[in-house]
Amino acid sequence: MLHSILDNDFYKFTMQNAVVKLFPYARTRYAFINRGQHAFPPGFGEALRAAVDDMARLALSAEEKEFLEQQCPFLDPTYRDFLAGFRFDPAEITITQSGEELEVHIEGYWYRTILWEVPLMAMISELWYRLGGDQRDSDKSVRDSTLTKIEHYKRLGVRVAEFGTRRRHSYAVHDQVVAALKEQGRGCFIGTSNVHMAQRHGTKPIGTHAHEWFMFHAARFGFKMANILALENWVKVYRGDLGIALSDTFTSRAFFRSFDKKFAKLFDGVRHDSGDPIEFAEATIRHYESLGIDPKTKTIIFSDGLDTDKVDRIVRYCAGRIGMSFGIGTNFTNDVGPQPMNMVIKMTEARPEGQDWVPVIKLSDVSSKHTGDPDMIRLAHQVLSLKELGQTAD
Repeated sequence: MLHSILDNDFYKFTMQNAVVKLFPYARTRYAFINRGQHAFPPGFGEALRAAVDDMARLALSAEEKEFLEQQCPFLDPTYRDFLAGFRFDPAEITITQSGEELEVHIEGYWYRTILWEVPLMAMISELWYRLGGDQRDSDKSVRDSTLTKIEHYKRLGVRVAEFGTRRRHSYAVHDQVVAALKEQGRGCFIGTSNVHMAQRHGTKPIGTHAHEWFMFHAARFGFKMANILALENWVKVYRGDLGIALSDTFTSRAFFRSFDKKFAKLFDGVRHDSGDPIEFAEATIRHYESLGIDPKTKTIIFSDGLDTDKVDRIVRYCAGRIGMSFGIGTNFTNDVGPQPMNMVIKMTEARPEGQDWVPVIKLSDVSSKHTGDPDMIRLAHQVLSLKELGQTAD
């Protein structure tokens, strides 16, 4: 089902590079979370198992390696050589289907397991529609819809990236969407999170890091130091490149306590991924101003469930106050008729070098998106001096 080892989100490779350098002995576990309570048809687990086993054949081609060298100079030659020798090991994946329920677990060294999440989700989504028999919109409708959306964003004068790999309807839809965006998005479309699609369509791969980067640091260094050391280690590896910081792993409230003047100046901006975007924008603007930094010199990347209406609302509020860019996912790659799936794959435990297994958590700015062990979530609220469970925003 996958056409390339690069058919994955860019931040997985940037994080893998950092893990190889800083945490080569760390081990991790991940689990599939069926948020939408989807009922999986008979044989789904077997079909997914076959697709996972087929991933062992994927390898970086010479052309792909050259693309990384040209487009991503901050990924050094040692990492590119490492990736050229990397192969997926299907033994790291356990798949169990019991009736209509599906369980998927990942375990192994973090530098290896880090690449599984996004392609697994993409395959689960595509198999879901394929085996369910739902009919999607025609290719012409997919293209026309995409062109309508990008023309809308062009009129707004904003920058837009495609972030839709994980819950795409299918590879075919994804390919058509990026082709249409590249064709008509000049001056607006800035790239895609999918590295394979970036190479295929001659655009830029977009991304920095994800929640798991901060989640692991909490397991290794504790909740108090997680944000600070995650940012410090990112700077240690990338020296100023890839300068957008994800803000909501342990709530944005806790993040801004750690995002002091040093980090606020070093990083180009922050990414919003949960909670009300207007409240987040206001908090971000106030934070920069409190540090004596002009918010207009910084950028917020908005990436939480965006569509044209939400982008319109954000632009009206932020225009002239702070820089902004938009990472649009499912509304690009799975707005084709059938209801998109609601699912995630999240790190559940980590074993840093010299330590035992530790449960890891994510405290979103929306309590329904918290993930992880409930006792550890309560502990994090206490350690980080947050409000009671479910009330994480100011």
